[in-house]
Amino acid sequence: MARPDFALPPSGTTLASGRHDVGAAESILRPPSGPTIELKALAPEAALRRLELTVVRRLEGFLQGDHLGLLPGPGSDLNDAREYVPGEDDVRRMDWAVTARTSTPHVRDTVADRELEIWALLDATPSMNWGTAGVTKRDLGIAAIAALGYVSQTVGDRFGGMVLHSDQVTRFPARSGRQALYGLLKRLLTDPIEPDTTTGSLELADGIETMIRSQRRRGMRIVVSDFITPGEQELDPDIAPAWERPLRRLAVRNQVLCVEVVDAGETEFPDVGEILIKDPETDFARYVNTSDPRARAMIDKASKAQRERVATVLRRCGVGHIRLSTDRDWVADIARFVLTYRRTASVLHTPPQGVSK
Repeated sequence: MARPDFALPPSGTTLASGRHDVGAAESILRPPSGPTIELKALAPEAALRRLELTVVRRLEGFLQGDHLGLLPGPGSDLNDAREYVPGEDDVRRMDWAVTARTSTPHVRDTVADRELEIWALLDATPSMNWGTAGVTKRDLGIAAIAALGYVSQTVGDRFGGMVLHSDQVTRFPARSGRQALYGLLKRLLTDPIEPDTTTGSLELADGIETMIRSQRRRGMRIVVSDFITPGEQELDPDIAPAWERPLRRLAVRNQVLCVEVVDAGETEFPDVGEILIKDPETDFARYVNTSDPRARAMIDKASKAQRERVATVLRRCGVGHIRLSTDRDWVADIARFVLTYRRTASVLHTPPQGVSK
């Protein structure tokens, strides 16, 4: 998304309103020098404590007792009783109560529980380093990772992160525990912010491919991005973007949530007169008269078509989709999503034919 090139006062200048800075809005002129949200603001325990993401795909691991793996086998949770098969069943699993009622030997099956391994991919390319509201899109994506990590992680679960830059993908190992999650969030916030027009060949599709290659165990995968490809002008949802095929492959064995982060300036272009529009990832630059209603209507129409294309492609991939905006309450939006997701997850994440849960 192009960044409007406004004339802003230097950082630290006292404004007429009495404020000493312009906050995240300065990012429309230059990349931010640091995070626009504090670490303590990324732990909304009071609002999210009673929410829990429903995991419906099979998990892999060794810890017993927390997540249903949907896989019959040794475990601590009792399942249905069935007739005893001599030579195949362990007599130690005999269900004597059912046997007494039916006069036929029965054994009680158990369901294996596995720990959950969650990996989040954060798109930190230059198009994410700006915002016209309280936070930048990049920091809003980190906030989404914090909230989703909080509601999906329990004892023994491991949470890891990957950061996509234009020239490399940085990987932070998965560790268990709430403190490890906070440590990951701190490292994401302090990860170097990429300057505009940084040379590099990596895009979102490459980041997803890296996640596929590096993660062998099934679990939950979170992809956070604005899903904007530099230089792409295609708005037809029937034409697949470059990241659709890797995302389909990722969703074959994992439960995938995609967090789309947008800014209010992208969805509804402001009337601020004639401004210079620059693309932070390419050399595109053009003056646009935003006071012209026709020009604003054309830009808003193209932006709406772009958002609809992203939503259509994500539905086609069979992944969860949540859209967050920098000018909205991200905690409330995620809470509403989780409450709906608990009812629709089993239908949304139905694996392809021939692939087991």
